[in-house]
Amino acid sequence: MSCGANHTIHRTHRHFGWDRGIEPVLRIAPGETVELECIDAGDGQLDRSSTAADIARMDPGRVNPVTGPIHVDGAEPGDALRITIEAFRPSGFGWTANIPGFGLLADQFPDPALHIWSYDAQTLAPAAFSPVGRVPLKPFAGTIGCAPGDPGPHSVIPPRRVGGNLDVRDLAVGTVLYLPVEAEGALLSVGDTHAAQGDGEVCGTAIESPMDVALRIDLEKDANLAMPRFTTPGPVTRHLDAKGYEVTTGVGPDLMENARAAVSQMVDLIAARTGMNPVEAYMLASVCGDLRLAEVVDAPNWLTAFYFPRVVLE
Repeated sequence: MSCGANHTIHRTHRHFGWDRGIEPVLRIAPGETVELECIDAGDGQLDRSSTAADIARMDPGRVNPVTGPIHVDGAEPGDALRITIEAFRPSGFGWTANIPGFGLLADQFPDPALHIWSYDAQTLAPAAFSPVGRVPLKPFAGTIGCAPGDPGPHSVIPPRRVGGNLDVRDLAVGTVLYLPVEAEGALLSVGDTHAAQGDGEVCGTAIESPMDVALRIDLEKDANLAMPRFTTPGPVTRHLDAKGYEVTTGVGPDLMENARAAVSQMVDLIAARTGMNPVEAYMLASVCGDLRLAEVVDAPNWLTAFYFPRVVLE
C-alpha cells in the first residue's frame, strides 16, 4: 500500500466489542489519513493448515476483532464522519467457513466446513475455489463503525446506526462512507476485512482475509444523519457481469423465508451442475452470489432473487 498515511495503527490494538469507554489508541484531526492493520474475523485462529475440525475449537469471544478506536478531534453527537476508503493491502490468505448454528441456512447445514483460500495479493486475479470455480476478488472492510452513544459493552456482531458489522461489499476502494457520531470523538474502529463477498453473505462468512486498510477521515458538523450512507466511485457489479447470471427466486409473504428459498434452490443448482457437495456450493454462493429484493409492493406476496454469476463457473 502506498497511500502516504499520516498514521498507522498496528493489529495489536484491537478490541472485541463496541464501548465508548475504550481508550482511543490514536487522536487525529479531521482530514488526516490512517492506515489500520486488520486481522481476520477469526482473530487469527485459523491458518493455512486448518481443517473443519478447528472450527469447534475457536474461541467465540474472539470473533470479529476491530482495530482502533480512533478519536477524531471535534466530533460530537449529531455530527458525521466522512470516510474515504483509499487503499487495501491484502495478505493473499483467506478462509470461508460454515459455522454450525450460523448463516441463513443453518438448519440445513449443521456440520462445520472450511475452505482455505490462497490468492495473488498483488494482481488480485480470480481465486480458485475448485477446478470449476474461480471467484473475482474485491477487497473491502466488513466492519467499520463508531462507538454507540449508550454505555457499553455492545456486541460487534449486529450492524448499528453508527455502522459496525455492515458487510456491504461495496465499501471498497474509492467509496465514501458517512457514519453518524453518537460518542464524543466518534471512536472509529475497523475490521472483518474480506477479499470477496456476495450481497447477503449467506453462509455467514465471506473470504475472510487479514489486510491493511487506508482511510481518510473527515468530519461534517451537524449532519444529523439518521443511518449510514455511502457513495460509490463507479459501477459496483461489472466485475461479475461478463457472462450473465443464474437466478433463483423465493415467493411468499415472509421475506426471510423467501430469501432462504432462493438461496436453497441456488445451492441445489450449483451442486447439480458442478458435482460439488451442497455445503461447498453454499460457501461458494456466500462469497460471490447476490441476494436481492425483487419486489415488496405486490401484497400479499413479496419476491426475493439470488443471482449467481456464471463467470465463476465458466
